[in-house]
Amino acid sequence: MLASELIARFEEFAPLKLKWHHDPTGLQIGDPNQEIHKVLVTLDVRPEVVDEAIAVGADMIFAHHPVMFRPADNLDYQDPQKAMYGKIAAHHILVYAAHTNLDCADGGMNDWLAQALRLQQVTGLVPGYREPAVRLTVTVPAAQSERVQECLTKRHQATVDRYAFNSGAQFSVDLLQANLSGALAEIKTLIGSDAWDYQVMPLLTGGHQYSMGRIGDLAKPMTVQDFAAECKRVFHVDGLRLVSQHPDQLIQRVAVLGGDGGKFYHDALQKGAQVYVTGDVYYHTGHDMLASGLSVIDPGHHIESICKPHLTQLFKQWQVAEDWPLKVVASQLNTDPFTFI
Repeated sequence: MLASELIARFEEFAPLKLKWHHDPTGLQIGDPNQEIHKVLVTLDVRPEVVDEAIAVGADMIFAHHPVMFRPADNLDYQDPQKAMYGKIAAHHILVYAAHTNLDCADGGMNDWLAQALRLQQVTGLVPGYREPAVRLTVTVPAAQSERVQECLTKRHQATVDRYAFNSGAQFSVDLLQANLSGALAEIKTLIGSDAWDYQVMPLLTGGHQYSMGRIGDLAKPMTVQDFAAECKRVFHVDGLRLVSQHPDQLIQRVAVLGGDGGKFYHDALQKGAQVYVTGDVYYHTGHDMLASGLSVIDPGHHIESICKPHLTQLFKQWQVAEDWPLKVVASQLNTDPFTFI
């Protein structure tokens, strides 16, 4: 199969329009039209991960963190980072990064973190891309009206307003703009002729809000200190940083944002979080968090390695469903640069 097939399927799950401005998400190195046979899933692309990919025979690396966060000014292989680019190219390995689009996707990175913490009544934390809604009005022949209504109601899970008349029927349905082209294509396939018409009107309300991070509630209250210990256990870290003036406070409302989320702590406060779980908290930001009365648990950036088993499982499900001639393996390496001593 071609790498572009996997990329296209993934971008249905986590579209590139979800990524944050200036984030180098997407194809990093290689030709998407090359054939692939084995994919290595990883959090980071580091020299040891590239060696692992070569050892297991992978011709594609699918990573969360981009291998190239900024453009290279040259390819001087005396620089270890640039030497890694050269090794990737020499072994014809394609590298794709799903970064902030995976962070914001429904059922993606931050939902996996919220599930690991067993949060309930989970909603988005930091608003990102908003998918607008449209009203689709379709006029179809009477003989096709039942099939069209079933298509719109069941496949697109929409509420349909129907108006019948002698020669046909007219339907009005509110859809996400992202689903519009698919709905039109299905109707055209059902009717099999040009004897139908449609109109599309943008809606000012409705749509779907994608968000970075999640906020929800614990099943029962626990102290900040006990919840920090739970974070160590859940995320398999040897140490973490606790920012709190009241470690014995009972808490239940928790916000989580994978990666470097310190700058979003105001969003956590505004949504009523008592504890904020995120990585890479800066010294002065920690002081500001304390002054605001927010407790923060920093288990490190590497907790995002939770993506490896989840992405591997997702790709294997698609592989079976699509009958792809593809093997998917998760990296066995720990790329956390920090050791607690």
